[in-house]
Amino acid sequence: MTVSVRPADEASWDDLQLVFGTRGDPANCQCQWFKARDVWAIPKPERVDRLRSQTHGSGTTSGLLAYLDGEPAGWCAVEPRTAYERLLRARVPWAGRKDEDKADPDVWAVTCFVTRAGYRRRGVSAALARAAVDHARSHGARAVEGYPIRLEPGQTGGGELFVGTHSVFAAAGFTEVSRPTPRRVVMRLDL
Repeated sequence: MTVSVRPADEASWDDLQLVFGTRGDPANCQCQWFKARDVWAIPKPERVDRLRSQTHGSGTTSGLLAYLDGEPAGWCAVEPRTAYERLLRARVPWAGRKDEDKADPDVWAVTCFVTRAGYRRRGVSAALARAAVDHARSHGARAVEGYPIRLEPGQTGGGELFVGTHSVFAAAGFTEVSRPTPRRVVMRLDL
């Protein structure tokens, strides 16, 4: 099986919505969790419109779309860290990093993964993480960060897996820079 990745603005809107699906957290959130202070105060049609404008409206994109053997299979959000209002306000990513300039536009963040049902455990997230690094580098990023969870053997992530796992980021070259909670880590790759 071959995974290919392209910026979402080079993919069709229908392919992106196929990955997000029609029910569950991805369909409801539309990758707005880190973008808005109170995502659930925004009506769903507006969340859909926001994602469309973030991915297909301005000649830039807020993420990448993965295809597995030509079929839309996954999504990864990646853009300058400053684009994520909730991330910048959260305590967890900054624990132990008081000297970090949150407003540095040259640090990008990988905040969310969605893998379509039927395509999981096939390397889609790993391919997206690697492509996110390349995408950020090609747009002038100085560093890329992720805020995944760390799963111990036998643990499941449940609803937390949307941020990715430690192993996916490690395989893409990221290293752990802090562990603000027992399960949450901050990982970074300086470019």
